Amino acid sequence: MVQGYDTEEQKERVLLVGVQLDNQEDMESSLEELKALAKTAGAETVGKVIQPRDAYHPATYIGKGKLEEVRSLIEETGATGIICDDELSPAQLRNLEDALGTKVMDRTMVILDIFASRATTSEGKIQVEVAQLKYRSTRLTGLGTTLKDLEEIKNHREVARQNRSRTAVPVAAIVGYTNAGKSTLLNYMTDAGILSEDKLFATLDPTTRAMNLPNGEKILLTDTVGFIRKLPHNLIEAFKSTLEEAKYADIIVHVVDASSPDRDIQMDVV
Repeated sequence: MVQGYDTEEQKERVLLVGVQLDNQEDMESSLEELKALAKTAGAETVGKVIQPRDAYHPATYIGKGKLEEVRSLIEETGATGIICDDELSPAQLRNLEDALGTKVMDRTMVILDIFASRATTSEGKIQVEVAQLKYRSTRLTGLGTTLKDLEEIKNHREVARQNRSRTAVPVAAIVGYTNAGKSTLLNYMTDAGILSEDKLFATLDPTTRAMNLPNGEKILLTDTVGFIRKLPHNLIEAFKSTLEEAKYADIIVHVVDASSPDRDIQMDVV
């Protein structure tokens, strides 16, 4: 009898590591969000480590004592990597990998990976590529060409926006924290049929649909990319043309998940 083998890719098992600064928000809440990001990226969280500090360690993000604790936890849990809750410098990333002998990621890398897997339109893919190239500053080959492509798409979006304004149809942009229910609202109001999942960044590319109001007036509803705390600056810059959908809208509809214990923080981020 032929023996069967499980060919399913091994799921990453990660430890979450955060530094609690004196003036920073609750780190437990931030790591819970990082856990959700890791899950969206396909990784399983097997432990968390938080270190209170006055400042991030310039060389290793966390101090020497915590490094030993993380190393022990990696052995105990069988973790295949760690994810730090803040963006690491190239030196911090390299030093952590050398000290722990394992894969090291940061929040920015996880968000970029999620965006890369969720982008479906040419604009979304190019915007993610720009953000990735800017983040991986040692590999900037091809950035110039990509930025030209992005500029062309930005100009195309501007023309489309001007055409909409000439029709005098009001535009309402739906904004909110990631996974707050923006796509669900758009589907309910317009039967848009776009992906709506209980995941962070389930949808990435903006969608615009027409809606008839009870008084017979027509309005355009646009679902925009969700926000999240500690959103990478390169990603904000790359998605500027998409975010301008909200900037130039006649009405902004801010969707908030009232059941979230962090709703006040999330509203502030948006």
